[in-house]
Amino acid sequence: MSLEFFVATRYLRAKRRQAVVGVITIISIVGVAAGVASLIIALAITNGMQRDLQGRLLSSTAHVQLMRVADDGIRDWRTLDERLRRLPHVKAAAPGLYEGVMASNGARAGYALIEGILPDRERQVSDLLSSVTLGSVEPLQPRPPGTSPPAIPPIVIGYDMAQTLDAKVGSTIMITSPQGELSPVGLIPKFQYFRVVGIFHSGFYQYDSSWAFVSLAAAQRLFGEPDVVSVISFKVDDMYRADKIGREIEQAAGPGFLTTNWMEQNRQLFNALKLEQIVTFIIIGLIVCIAALNILTALTMMVMEKTRDIAVMMSFGVSASQVRRIFLFQGLLIGVIGTAIGLVAGYLLSWLGGHYHFIRLNAEVYSIDYLPFAVRWIYGLIVAAVSLGLSLLATLYPSYSASKILPAEALRYE
Repeated sequence: MSLEFFVATRYLRAKRRQAVVGVITIISIVGVAAGVASLIIALAITNGMQRDLQGRLLSSTAHVQLMRVADDGIRDWRTLDERLRRLPHVKAAAPGLYEGVMASNGARAGYALIEGILPDRERQVSDLLSSVTLGSVEPLQPRPPGTSPPAIPPIVIGYDMAQTLDAKVGSTIMITSPQGELSPVGLIPKFQYFRVVGIFHSGFYQYDSSWAFVSLAAAQRLFGEPDVVSVISFKVDDMYRADKIGREIEQAAGPGFLTTNWMEQNRQLFNALKLEQIVTFIIIGLIVCIAALNILTALTMMVMEKTRDIAVMMSFGVSASQVRRIFLFQGLLIGVIGTAIGLVAGYLLSWLGGHYHFIRLNAEVYSIDYLPFAVRWIYGLIVAAVSLGLSLLATLYPSYSASKILPAEALRYE
């Protein structure tokens, strides 16, 4: 152990003639620990929000979607689907027919986005059907050729929509389409009764509250669009290259088509989360800055308290640079102890929050129903570097002042 480090540890552990110096030192350690723990927890929350939202979005929607520019539907979708599924980087494709409708059950009503699907194909590009907790999606399977459709077609709805409509598995709800039928008195909205055969619960409010699935044939009959789909959804082998692969799909489809991808659809959301992470780091980082000021105060008062000891050491040959390093080490020790305590507390609390989900959220506001935590090891390195850097900066003035003490002046009246 070097002389400077030995003396620094002795000064840190020694009893104080002025109790306030010891109190400020303890406050400095606690302040650094609180700042580091708060930063770790805040970064874990913002990273968890981004991870969960991205994961749920990607599990609920396709990576790339192809549609017509004219918005009149894709009529030759079988041939186009078969051709595009063979493209490089395309793992799966599924046709779908979307339309906004009104769903009602007695006096209860709400908006719903109906999607007509082929269940086996839809499972290949989205995991939303895998979150069915009540009932089953099997009634949505295409019926054998030559069989007549059921009088009341099946439908699978989201958990929050079921709560809004007070619907259960087996309930009959009415779907009213804005694409009505022309009559002598004008356009009459078209309605159809559906029987609830399944309820899914993805945990993502946007889907659970407004999405519903019916068979592709039932959707085409409801919207009066025989053998037409509005979109072909794709799952690709690299979701982070969805924009480039989407352009390749668009070129292969030919003129009159356009693609969109999950990054374009949610760009504003993820940009907002990234900005929130940066702002949170800056604001909570001020706690560490305040703790660093406490370190500066504690070391300054310690230099004043130890003036005679410093003068004695310098009279025995200890150089000014060695005195400066004594107080640099002392400030770093305070920073290291506080940082270590803060890292342990921050990672422990983040793990508990991520494992037990004890902080619940309003899904209508935050889209997810609990506060997620996702800690990354790189956060610990960044926070520790910032904390130790600020602690080192706080030691520069006190250590410089200590090295400028003149032994003769300090010992003149001893």
